[in-house]
Amino acid sequence: MTGANSFQVSGYGPARAGWTRLLARDSLARRLDWPILFSALALSMIGSILVFSATRNRTEINQGDPYYFLIRHLMNTGIGFALMIGTVWVGHRTLRTAVPLLYGASLCLILLVLTPLGSTVNGAHSWIVIGGGFSLQPSEFVKITIILGMAMLLAARVDAGDKPYPDHRTVLQALGLAAVPMLIVMLMPDLGSVMVMVIIVLGLLLASGASNRWVFGLLGAGTAGAIAVWQLHILDEYQIARFAAFANPSLDPAGVGYNTNQARIAIGSGGLTGAGLFHGSQTTGQFVPEQQTDFVFTVAGEELGFVGAGLIIVLLGVILWRACRIARETTELYGTIVAAGIVAWFAFQSFENVGMTLGIMPVTGLPLPFVSYGGSSMFATWVAVGLLQSIRVQRPMSA
Repeated sequence: MTGANSFQVSGYGPARAGWTRLLARDSLARRLDWPILFSALALSMIGSILVFSATRNRTEINQGDPYYFLIRHLMNTGIGFALMIGTVWVGHRTLRTAVPLLYGASLCLILLVLTPLGSTVNGAHSWIVIGGGFSLQPSEFVKITIILGMAMLLAARVDAGDKPYPDHRTVLQALGLAAVPMLIVMLMPDLGSVMVMVIIVLGLLLASGASNRWVFGLLGAGTAGAIAVWQLHILDEYQIARFAAFANPSLDPAGVGYNTNQARIAIGSGGLTGAGLFHGSQTTGQFVPEQQTDFVFTVAGEELGFVGAGLIIVLLGVILWRACRIARETTELYGTIVAAGIVAWFAFQSFENVGMTLGIMPVTGLPLPFVSYGGSSMFATWVAVGLLQSIRVQRPMSA
């Protein structure tokens, strides 16, 4: 009896103490931003259903297994979730000290794409084939590197108390850091990723408190650069055709305008509540290309209707809202800049992806965060969630 009581007390005591620590005011569980976590998980789970619906009958790509893409999407989500936990454990402040190493690694990866190891997918030579059906898109991780690198430079002297805001020399250094990988990605060419990176850079500058002259100057330079790229015929033919189809939707409806036209038909046919999961005629008939990746939103629009598609947008909005709150509440400029860069990234990429399916934005091949199939994108977005959680966890509780 004594032994039993001794066992019960010794087992109950530590367990109770563990739960007490877990529920303590300063515990990790209390500091995590649960709306972001639940929204990201919900989007990933919704994405798994949409990916399954879009690929279960696609025998030419699913290796004869209707669950092929579903299993891989869930695996990517699990790996991404683990990367998020690892990022929180390491901490954004520790990653700040590792920026030179991360920057060098990301440059090496995107340079490898330009070697024979690189592979072309949908016109963009931006992938590295690993083998076993797996591939890596380094440009997704460059977005994180740019955010961390620019934040480190822009916040260094401000967080140290030397300056109230970044001076012109610091801004120029930060822009130079971002320009190198962006130029390499442009050479692939991966125009969609470059567009996201430009928006990220603008968001970082605005959050840092840098002079607005830099922002307006970059906007002017970007406009001039876009005109020069167009006039000098630097873009590939398929990219020019996509912009032409965006400007004139009736142009070549059976060719370059086919994707957008079919996407709009799929979304428009969904109505308020949709045709029902696995019952969309456009999805079942395989009329929309790349429906598990770039055009996954069309599955939601057709089969889940305005309600289901709206839920995806609401969940993305929750993530952006909470990320803005994290950026506002942190007491260090570095954390504010990192969070703001993630907001700019998620906001623009989500708007571009949904917009191109509705025909209000050009087709650029950008995935919908957490929802589209793709390991590199999934991993990068979950690492970004880990950065947001780390910033919130390490802020003073009074903030």
